[in-house]
Amino acid sequence: MPRQNPPDTHPARLSLISRHLAPVYPINTPYTVERLPDTIDTSLLPKTQSRSFSASPSKMTSQPPHPTLLIPGPIEFDDAVLQSMSHYSESHVGAGFVATFGETLFMLRKLFQTSDPAAQPFVLSGSGTLGWDLVAANLIEPGEDVLVLGTGYFSDGFADCLRVYGANVTELKAPVGTKPQLPEIEKALSEKRYKAITVTHVDTSTGVLSELQHLSALVHRVSPDTLIIVDGVCSVACEEIAFDAWGLDGVVTASQKAIGCPAGLSISMFSGRAMEAVKNRKTPPAAYFASMRNWTPIMQNYEAKKPSYFATPSPQLIHALHTALSQILSKPLADRFAGHKATSDKVKKAIADLGLKQVAANPDEQAHGMTAIYLPEGVKGADLLPILAKKGVVFAGGIHKEIATKYIRFGHMGVSALDPKRKDIDHALKALEESLAEVTDLREEVQGEPASTGPQVLLVATLCIVADGPEQPLLIPRFYMLLDPTNQAEALVRQRQLCRAAIETGVWEARA
Repeated sequence: MPRQNPPDTHPARLSLISRHLAPVYPINTPYTVERLPDTIDTSLLPKTQSRSFSASPSKMTSQPPHPTLLIPGPIEFDDAVLQSMSHYSESHVGAGFVATFGETLFMLRKLFQTSDPAAQPFVLSGSGTLGWDLVAANLIEPGEDVLVLGTGYFSDGFADCLRVYGANVTELKAPVGTKPQLPEIEKALSEKRYKAITVTHVDTSTGVLSELQHLSALVHRVSPDTLIIVDGVCSVACEEIAFDAWGLDGVVTASQKAIGCPAGLSISMFSGRAMEAVKNRKTPPAAYFASMRNWTPIMQNYEAKKPSYFATPSPQLIHALHTALSQILSKPLADRFAGHKATSDKVKKAIADLGLKQVAANPDEQAHGMTAIYLPEGVKGADLLPILAKKGVVFAGGIHKEIATKYIRFGHMGVSALDPKRKDIDHALKALEESLAEVTDLREEVQGEPASTGPQVLLVATLCIVADGPEQPLLIPRFYMLLDPTNQAEALVRQRQLCRAAIETGVWEARA
């Protein structure tokens, strides 16, 4: 017997939710066709501002002292962006917020470089990963084929998400630190009809940058019906993305990386062709909150500065995003991309001068908003990162399962990369050089005769687990005492070194 749908109670529920807004104009939702009267001039809706925020990034931060966050996102934020978060509470369908959200969506079109009215921006509450769900739940139907270009941890995650929604996924993987090459991709596209191809523009697990323009041209030539979907979480606003010119069908990203807004917003842009794929699905999307059918009229109404409701957005985050986008678009995008490249070149030269190698070995495949750095032989991220943190710099450890303990990740996006007065990059490079020297000295002490003449410490066989990268826990013995009570921070680093030496050599005694 066919399943009978229950009576539609949504309009009544929504009218109860929004009755406090009377006499605000009727609210449009996915469940009703109500629209504002044509006689109302929505261009006159006032924009609410609690204070004036600069469209240009501040040159010196007024934030409380804190370690400089230089991971591949979240990043350091400009003062004006953070101040926007303190906007007073307001209705998410009030005239002022609606105007701000509408301007934000319009600015996203400029950032993605699209003027196609059929293209559709989305801003939802969630992380960048929510963008994967939008693609998998809306553009792909169960049983359809998707080609995933594998460049690391995050392309693997995209593939896993697609499988959850029933897609048949083919992964074209490259060795660690590289990307699939165009001839391989052309061969794969020639052998099977794919509904979509996905590419991670910058995979932050490896620092590999995938080139989009020639890839898109190849797909349009060999498999013109295949949708081209880009994971741009760590590339939007620091790597060029010409949405219209390159013929892209979808780009998903997040607020907390190069866009320079606190985490919490999933941001995406889809082409008219992609939106038609959503409209013409044979089966309903296997999602509710992530259903583009539910969100499309909401986004369209917000952009038209008409109040609308499906689920509550975050007004404070939208205000912060509005400020961040205003700052980005206050200068030519080409200048922004060039600035990130200049900072990237500076970082990569300094890394090479230290004798270190990058995970992404080919210069043409190296991201400009982050750098994945191989550590010297025998040094692990867990050895180096605490020393860097003592110097006020926070880098990220490795997350690629094949090399997790062998490298670290240095993020250089947004204000840290573009505001020279902050000195974030110079400070980080100096701290890295000093920290490498310190950890090397500690290794030499462990391997040779220790410089200290303190008491011997017996390492006992009671073991504890210390996280040392994904799927690679490190078992270390507990100490009866700190090695140097007068300097506990250094003692902890020394303790870890002695533990490693004990485990590797099987010698369960070491000198402090």
